[in-house]
Parts: sequence; structure tokens; C-alpha cells
Amino acid sequence: MSYLANIRTFVRVYELGSMSAAGRDLRISSAVTSARISQLEDHLGVRLFQRTTRSLTPTEQGRAFYRGATAILDAVQDAEAQIASITEHPRGALYVAAPLGVGRRLIAPQVPAFLEEYPEVSLRLRLTDRRIDLTTEGLDLAFFLGQPEDSTLRIRKIADVPRVLCASPAYIAARGMPRDGDALVAERHECLNLRFPGATEFQWPLVTPTGPRRFPVAGRFECDDGDVLTAWALDGQGIALKPVFEVAEHLATGALVPVARDTPPEPIQMACLYTHRRQQDPKTRLFMEFVIARIAGAVQAAA
Repeated sequence: MSYLANIRTFVRVYELGSMSAAGRDLRISSAVTSARISQLEDHLGVRLFQRTTRSLTPTEQGRAFYRGATAILDAVQDAEAQIASITEHPRGALYVAAPLGVGRRLIAPQVPAFLEEYPEVSLRLRLTDRRIDLTTEGLDLAFFLGQPEDSTLRIRKIADVPRVLCASPAYIAARGMPRDGDALVAERHECLNLRFPGATEFQWPLVTPTGPRRFPVAGRFECDDGDVLTAWALDGQGIALKPVFEVAEHLATGALVPVARDTPPEPIQMACLYTHRRQQDPKTRLFMEFVIARIAGAVQAAA
């Protein structure tokens, strides 16, 4: 096994805090992951991790080696990117993340054409509505909706995405049509909320005649998958706050109808998130430009 592969494995184990998680990320077994760490420790003559049946903790030597190991991998990646740029043949694995709705409807459909144009690139697309960390999860590029928490990363804005409050005709028949955000709260409407780690109070940003306001909404239905919220709304269980492009088909057929029209939702930013070093990699830059050129107009045209 190559020394560089062992270093890559060590870095992912260190960042993810687990042999099994690192193995899944690298697409190798836990046994292979453990063997690579053991080989690296034998080569260095030190223990890089303290292992128990329940935990994996870096040693002092492991923390010191991690700093050097990441610098080595960064240098290798930069060198590979420079060669790819010179030869105009990007190659290697590209790790991309996106929210479920964005990924399924906008990003995934672009992947086949991109890989056909760049046959030496492989793409690993991770779809999740939870918040992600580019560095610890080893991602090259992340598409997202909203505002990022990490201000040290680079942002490429794609568009301001229109949103809509919507419910099924069955829900409106049972509970009435709320006119605005105040009615949502006062009439105790069932609001379907997207739950992610760290979320506390749910507040929907709506545009009122006096300016933007955040309305504290409540409901019994929560999920970390936005498509589940859409399914619940279609089933008459409550009101959902959705990007228009995600529910445009249901709005067109009347399966969902807009509500609280006097206080429509504020648009939400769609953007790409990446580190400066990642953006220098031709395959990262090319995929970002490829996708943006094809989806920027679509998310706004759906309104």
C-alpha cells in the first residue's frame, strides 16, 4: 500500500473521528482502514491514535502529524491541479454536496453531460438537507440555500430563489385560507418545518407592507428532508415554505395553492461554497461553471 494512501486514510480518520466513517468516505472496508493506520504507525514508530472500544482519540504525535499530513495532501492536490490545467484534461474524483431538492432537481441532471465532456473525472454527489462542513467532510464544492455559517470560505452566488407558502386545497377547506403571517400565528396553522441539527425556534421570513418580518411558526410535523415536507403538504397535513422550483409542478396542477399572499416569503439565496484552494482545481471550477450556466435561469423562471 502506498505511503500517500496511508496518509490520506489517516487524515480522514482524524477528521471524521472514526475508522468506519473514514472507510465509508474512502470506499474501503474498516479492516483496510485500520491496516493503513497500523502501517503508518509502524513506519513512524509512534501511536497516532488512542483506541478504545468506544472512542478514537488522536495522540499528541497524531495531532502534530495531522498538521504536516494536510500540508502534504494540499501540495499534492495543487500539483495535480496545475498539471491538469496545463494539459486541459481534468481528472480525479470530485466531491460535491447539495440540499436534497436542489440536488435531485437541478444538480444531478447535469452530471451525465458533465462526465461525458470530461471522461477522466468521477463525481460523488452527496445529497442532504442538514448543514455540512466542507473541510471535515472532504468536499470540493457545496451548493446551498441560505447563508453559510463559515465566513472563511468562498461564495459564488447563483440566484435569489423565489419561495412560496403553500398548502393543499383539502387543508384550506379544513382550516381556512390564512391571509398573512399574522394569521398563520394567530390561527395556529399547522406549519411544516425543516429540522436540521442545531435548529431551535422556527421563524419564517415574510415581506409585510411595513417591511420584512420574521414570524414564529409552530407545528407538529418536522423533518430534515424537504421532499417529505412537500409530501405532507400534498397530503393535506399543513403549510410548507418551499422554493418555487421544488413545487412548481404541484402549483401548476392545483395540487398545492399559495397561501398568506399578503405577506409572501423573502427569496432565498442559492450559491456555491468552496475553499480558495479547491477553486483552483480545474475540475471544481469547471463543474461549478457548468452547473451554474444551466440552472441559474431555471430557478428564477419557475416563479
